[in-house]
Amino acid sequence: MRRLALLLALSVFTALATAVADGTAPRRSAEQQAVLQVVSDAYVDGIHNFRDPAAIRRGFHPDFEMLVLREGKLEKLPLEAWIERIAAQNEKDVPPTRESGKRSTEARFPIVEVTGTAAFCKVELLRDGKQVFTDHIALYQFADGWKIVGKSFYRHP
Repeated sequence: MRRLALLLALSVFTALATAVADGTAPRRSAEQQAVLQVVSDAYVDGIHNFRDPAAIRRGFHPDFEMLVLREGKLEKLPLEAWIERIAAQNEKDVPPTRESGKRSTEARFPIVEVTGTAAFCKVELLRDGKQVFTDHIALYQFADGWKIVGKSFYRHP
């Protein structure tokens, strides 16, 4: 019985690996791709890789708030306060440019869900191959496109 279960699991894994390798795995919809583009440009690159306030403002809604849980208490960090922190860091340490191609943070997107004009994206951020954050990002679609409106996260030890 164990052997049969192992063979079945191996067959499923092989089929999935083949589907990914040959491009027959399910693809993301155009709306999911649009959401991923905003999260990649404004959040992953805008905040983590290049600390670029202009890119951040393009992809985040002005009323965005990050929810931070510290010692059992919920705090809110508005977008402009976050950008001020990034700008202060940029004064001390010049960030890399997009032209340099240097990215210190890699992102995986295990979940991208779109329902009408609302979307959710789970983002796993890695530095030097180690996962440092799991983010839950909420977006809405406005007349000028998808905008990040909120974020909660877990910082991995």
